[in-house]
Amino acid sequence: MQSFVQQIARIPRQPLLGHLGWMRGALGGTIGIAISGTIGVLVLGTTSPALPWLVAPTGASAVLVFAVPASPLAQPWPVIGGSIISAAVGLLVGQLTGAPILAASIAIGLAIAAMSVTRCLHPPGGACAVLYALGAAGPEAWGWLHLLAITANVAALASAGWLYNNLTGHPWPHRPVRVPEVAKPATRAAAVHGALTEVLADWNEVIDADIDDLDAIFQAVERRIRSTEQDAPPSALI
Repeated sequence: MQSFVQQIARIPRQPLLGHLGWMRGALGGTIGIAISGTIGVLVLGTTSPALPWLVAPTGASAVLVFAVPASPLAQPWPVIGGSIISAAVGLLVGQLTGAPILAASIAIGLAIAAMSVTRCLHPPGGACAVLYALGAAGPEAWGWLHLLAITANVAALASAGWLYNNLTGHPWPHRPVRVPEVAKPATRAAAVHGALTEVLADWNEVIDADIDDLDAIFQAVERRIRSTEQDAPPSALI
């Protein structure tokens, strides 16, 4: 229990305001889903209850786009490509198997593989794969027309994310922060970038951060340490 509490305590709090404050993300998610739902209604209408105008995985995508817009998993191509590709995989598997549990199981595995190969890994894509596999294998027998729903939703969400994030101080698609180099750019920067790449390869872990962001963080930390050491009195450095 103590370890669990310690893990929770280490989760950083998001401030209320600011360009990454939780209020900004909450408002963005509200606007994003409102736009996605509206576009879904305009494209698909509401006359057919069997054809959804807003699919649930879009909500998960909204959390990533508006709350953590710097994440590699929250960029436009993962949001759009990961969702649509996974939904298509789910539909195909569901139609071929006709067994909901089997279809969902195979679909999630194939969706992860497809997103990884096409470089659009997006966690809500897994939900798309399962949802569409169940829809295709279930009594409603979802067809390829149902892809219009997720396509309209994520296209609208990405458009809203691009506009909202850029208007509220966070470039999207994300661009790493550029910081002044603390040493010779041609040699030091390349060495740091290469070392970070090697360390991540040695760890054999997938970290939800771009290598260029990690590089910028390292450079900024090193620059701040240098600045602090230069400003400190000689006695403090002994």
